Amino acid sequence: MKLLLLIVSLLFILLLAGLWVGSGSYPERWRIQERSSTQELANTKRKEQINKIKAELDDASSGSAAIEERARSELGMTGKGETFYEVILQPQNKDKKSITIKKAKDDRNLKNMKKAIENKKPNE
Repeated sequence: MKLLLLIVSLLFILLLAGLWVGSGSYPERWRIQERSSTQELANTKRKEQINKIKAELDDASSGSAAIEERARSELGMTGKGETFYEVILQPQNKDKKSITIKKAKDDRNLKNMKKAIENKKPNE
């Protein structure tokens, strides 16, 4: 009887050791779950990036409205009949700043205005 009890207790200890050590153990399972959750976060970030790119492609392929919007926001372009105002802050004294407002009626005036600003030397 003592031998049977000893064999059963040894088998029980081996089974418990298998749960905590080796492949398929609890610590291994926890590591896999942690890696899985970090991979899911990375996947959701990638999916958001892909969706943004798809939206930009759809906008670009749908017509000239998206191109015109991008030209207005990034390049400061104007359409026919529109007036472009540019506010330039110029330092006068240590504390005061003067404001210069320039007006362009169309793209040609805007280009000339930009050239004049680039050629102008900064006040020192």
